[in-house]
Amino acid sequence: MNSETHFVTPINPKHKHAPKNALGELRLIGGQWKRTKLSFPLLQGLRPTPSRIRETLFNWLASDITRSKCLDLFAGSGALGFEALSRGAQKVWLVDESKIICQNLTQHAERLATTQATIMCGDALQPKTLAIDDVIDIVFCDPPFNQGYLNTLLPAIDSLNLADDALIYVESEKKLSSLECPANWHLLKEKSAGDVRYRLYQRHTIQGKT
Repeated sequence: MNSETHFVTPINPKHKHAPKNALGELRLIGGQWKRTKLSFPLLQGLRPTPSRIRETLFNWLASDITRSKCLDLFAGSGALGFEALSRGAQKVWLVDESKIICQNLTQHAERLATTQATIMCGDALQPKTLAIDDVIDIVFCDPPFNQGYLNTLLPAIDSLNLADDALIYVESEKKLSSLECPANWHLLKEKSAGDVRYRLYQRHTIQGKT
C-alpha cells in the first residue's frame, strides 16, 4: 500500500498537483467502526486497498478474523489493519517504513481509542523489524507494485512466527499472473479487479514441520 523510499509526490495523476500535506480519505466498511473515515497523506506509492476488494477479502476471512492476531505489512493508510480490528481481530501489528505514515497510523489508533494496534516503523524486508513474539494468524501483504518485492517477501513471511494454519493475503499488480510461494502455502482464493490481483493462501505443516 505504500512505497518504502518513494514518498515524495502523489501517485495518482489527479493528485499530481495536490498541495503539500494534502490528505485522501477512505471509510472502514464493516464491524464496530463501520463508516468511520480514515484520512491519509497523498504520497507517491500510497495505494489504499479499494473498498470492493476489502469487502471481498473480509468475506473470505469472515470465519477467521474474530480474535485473530494479524500482521499488516506495508500498512500505508491502515485500511486493512484497522478493518481487521473493526471486525473483531484481537491484535494487529501495522508495519511501514515511512515515518509520516506511521505518525498517521498512530493518530488513527488514538482517535479510535484502541490499544490493540501496534505501529512498527521499519523496513518490512528486514527481519529485525518483524520481531514479534506472538503467533500470527493472518498476514496482509500489499507491497508497492512493480518493484519485485514479493520474491523476497513471501519466503520471509513464511519464516515468521506464524500459526500452522496461518492465512496470508497477497496483493499485487494484475499482470503478475503467478507467484513463487513456499511449498506449504495453498491457494484458497484468487480474484482481480482493475489493475489489482489479490490472493488468499493458507499455510500448512509439512511432515510435522512448519
